[in-house]
Amino acid sequence: MRIHNTPVAVTLTLGHAHTIAQHALTHARSLAAKPIAVAVLDSGGHVQVVLREDGAAYLRPDIAIAKAWGALGMGESSRQLTARAVKKPEFFTSLVDIAEGRMGLSPGGVLIQDDRGSIIAAIGVSGELSDVDEQCAVAGIEAAGFTAILGIDP
Repeated sequence: MRIHNTPVAVTLTLGHAHTIAQHALTHARSLAAKPIAVAVLDSGGHVQVVLREDGAAYLRPDIAIAKAWGALGMGESSRQLTARAVKKPEFFTSLVDIAEGRMGLSPGGVLIQDDRGSIIAAIGVSGELSDVDEQCAVAGIEAAGFTAILGIDP
């Protein structure tokens, strides 16, 4: 029996994930934002990096993960999901139940697109007003050379 040592395809390196998260934190500091938490998930919804600033509430990392996870699971930003949830609350109540409560339905979860147009990951940010969370997410993505997919104007 031969064992193959073929590496698994990596869509977002740990280095890139860390760069994205760190730049999101740096952007929050430049805005004098409240302490935040940042989560970067790979395209399969698995956590690659979670950073929680000193002073950020202990639920903030879980909220950040939920924002990113929901964006990946539905293929659109958490801002888009929030807008759709207002129009179809019954569907989104069911969706959150199906997802066992792991979806965050407020802006701050943003899809990450590579230069080939593929969605390779998502970032979630929590701790400030949702618009600020989203700004920090976008800043992190762009600092790493990727494209933030918001879907609609913030």
